[in-house]
Amino acid sequence: MSLTNGAIQQMFPMSGSDDNPSFLPSVQVLHLKKIDQAKGGSTDDRWKVVLSDGTHFLSGMCATQLNPKVNSGEIAQFAIIKVHEFLVNSMPSGQKIVILLKCELVQNPGSRLGNPVDISKSGNVGSAPAQASGGGVGGGAQPMYGNVESRGNPYGGGGGSNPYGNRGNSGGMGMSGQGSSNPVIRTNASSQAFTPISGLNMYSNRWVIRAKITNKSEIRTWSNAKGEGSLFSIVVLDSSGTDVKCTFFKEAVDKFYNLLEEGRVYTFSGGRLKVANMQYNTCKSQFEITFDPNSEIHLQDGAEDIQESYDFVKIAALSEMEPSGFVDVLAVVKNVAEPAIIVSKKTGKEMTKCELTIEDDSGADVRLTVWGDLASKAQAKFANLPVVAFKRARISDYGGRSLSGSGCSVNPSIPQANQLRQWWSVNGNNTQTRSLSSAGGGARGADPFEQRKSVSSIKEEQLGYNEKPDWLSFKATITFLKKDKNGDDGAWYTACANAGDPCKNMFKATQTSDGTYHCDKCQQTYETCVRRFIFSGTVADDTSTSWVSVFNDQAEIMFNGVKADDLYAQVAEGEKDSYDSTFAKASCTEWIIKCKVKQEHVGDESRVKTSIVNLTPLDYAAESRNLLAALGA
Repeated sequence: MSLTNGAIQQMFPMSGSDDNPSFLPSVQVLHLKKIDQAKGGSTDDRWKVVLSDGTHFLSGMCATQLNPKVNSGEIAQFAIIKVHEFLVNSMPSGQKIVILLKCELVQNPGSRLGNPVDISKSGNVGSAPAQASGGGVGGGAQPMYGNVESRGNPYGGGGGSNPYGNRGNSGGMGMSGQGSSNPVIRTNASSQAFTPISGLNMYSNRWVIRAKITNKSEIRTWSNAKGEGSLFSIVVLDSSGTDVKCTFFKEAVDKFYNLLEEGRVYTFSGGRLKVANMQYNTCKSQFEITFDPNSEIHLQDGAEDIQESYDFVKIAALSEMEPSGFVDVLAVVKNVAEPAIIVSKKTGKEMTKCELTIEDDSGADVRLTVWGDLASKAQAKFANLPVVAFKRARISDYGGRSLSGSGCSVNPSIPQANQLRQWWSVNGNNTQTRSLSSAGGGARGADPFEQRKSVSSIKEEQLGYNEKPDWLSFKATITFLKKDKNGDDGAWYTACANAGDPCKNMFKATQTSDGTYHCDKCQQTYETCVRRFIFSGTVADDTSTSWVSVFNDQAEIMFNGVKADDLYAQVAEGEKDSYDSTFAKASCTEWIIKCKVKQEHVGDESRVKTSIVNLTPLDYAAESRNLLAALGA
């Protein structure tokens, strides 16, 4: 197959393939070279490329999504490729480079075709394409092969001026004064071509997107060794159905927060792209955008052409899906729990969460947790059994199957929502559903009867060897409790007397030489301490026996409310028999036990540790009904 006549000359003045989508040139890869990465930079390989049409050549880069084609040999020296998507960027030095985004291999003749010269040095740039031939092009330009060093930074950095810098202050909304110290946000943007969010890439910074704000966060503050400041984020969606997360810091928060409204359409430009951390980002775009005070945001009229798109999954199908994925779910919110405030183990900061129970017409329900401001308003927002479309909810194996997310639309105007609403009004309240989530999940209440396992499942199913802990519930008898004590000490530890944050009577306090108790967590010293149970024991059913660890809250349930401090006082007064009798009374009792199973590393050894996280007294009447129902099934 021959090269496309005049392809490089036609590409050179273009901004990219969007200028002429029907233009699909076939060009030859004259040269391919891996670029040395700066230390601490991106881990993705970068490849410099030189493309030729037999008459002219143009230097450029391969986008990182083409790395598999480079590694497989599809894109190689002398390969003829058909270019589907590309960009042409201008460097601060004035040099133009091509960014190859999408292509396919045609063939590889194994040698150079023609005698091409540098398009930027030829004298007829912009004139009619010349005929490709085996000879060179007249003029002073020399054929080039191998000399492909680019001038300047191919990513647009360096000494170039900010193309979105100070633009003046005309026609602004909510603006006053002179210069760019005020936010640039205008009601009437000039006519211009918009870049789809799906088309954003790291090689172009002269983009403008038109999108609707679908979510806006509260302002959050931070303080660390590098300083302190504030931030907020928005999620914007364009007409292509792709959304992207945008973040504003410090001065940009002051300028833009009160001017941006959820549900309104704006044009955005002057932001900085970075690769999204998909562990915390639920948007479709692989990038995130950071806006600064010099970014431009223009208010637009109308949002009819921007509609949220969904790819709904039935709740019953979640049990077959892998954890950590994302799904869209359309469901009726049939229960809203009380919002709860928890303390993040990573940051130590308080977080608000609320657990919803949602159901659809697949015969299953699941627990979905929402966070932050949405969690605080959940009881009002999800009142009266609404149909809600949840966007990009994260799947978790916490307590069976559960979901987590905050992107949602209540009673959306889509056909599927009307169908589900009609189904619920006729059948919803009368159908029996299968719950994919255990009661509260994780360390909460025991699993339903049908989800229980046996003690032998711990070894048979190799529980505890996954990255995350495994959870299971079983009916078992306490067969042994290790109550060893030394002197007045017993099966407990001395905890900090501080009942507030950060200790909450949980962290160990060490007795000092003067009889006081010092806590390393809060760095405080107290006259007294709080004793908390900690010991081990064995539990058994008709299949196996297992060692388990027992902690304070479960021990107090096991001992019918007796606290460690009470036992310590009795032992200190010489009533040691009451210590032994407390443990003896708990032995040989039956419970519904929920456990966490997790592999731990102690020194050079690893072991699987099973810890009791919930104890429920056995209700013999309910147990009998469950057994009869199971036999009759």
